[in-house]
Amino acid sequence: MKISTKGRYALRMMIDIAENQEKGYVTLKDVALRQNISKKYLEQIALHLSQAGMLRAVRGYQGGYMLSKPASEYTVHAVLQVVEGSMYPVACLEQKPNACERCNECKTLPMWTALESMIRDYLNGITLQDLVDGRIPVAQK
Repeated sequence: MKISTKGRYALRMMIDIAENQEKGYVTLKDVALRQNISKKYLEQIALHLSQAGMLRAVRGYQGGYMLSKPASEYTVHAVLQVVEGSMYPVACLEQKPNACERCNECKTLPMWTALESMIRDYLNGITLQDLVDGRIPVAQK
C-alpha cells in the first residue's frame, strides 16, 4: 500500500485547519500558502472531505473551511480512506466475502489479512489531534 500525494496533502490540510480554525473559517488560499500546496489541488481534496462530512464550508467573505468535529474525533485512517479509497494492501481483500477463486488455498492470504489489520489498527490509533500535538505512537515490533 502506498499513500498518494492526495492522502498526504489531505492530512496536512486537516492539520492546518485544526491549528488555525480558532480564529474562524480557514481559507484554502491561506492553507496553500502555509503548506506550499496548490490551491486548486486543495480544492479537490476539500470537496471530498466536505462531502464526507469532515469539513464544513462557508462561501463568501470570511468564508472557508472548519472541521465538522473536534480534531480528536478524526482518525488518520478515516481521513485517508476518504481521499484514497481502498486502504487494502491487496485487491482481493476489498470484497467481502473474498471473491478470489484461490482464497481457500492461498498461502499468502493470512499474511495480507494480518497486514491490513495492523495498518488499520495503527492508523485508527492516531487522531488528527495527535498529529497537531506531535504525539505519534511508535509501532510495536
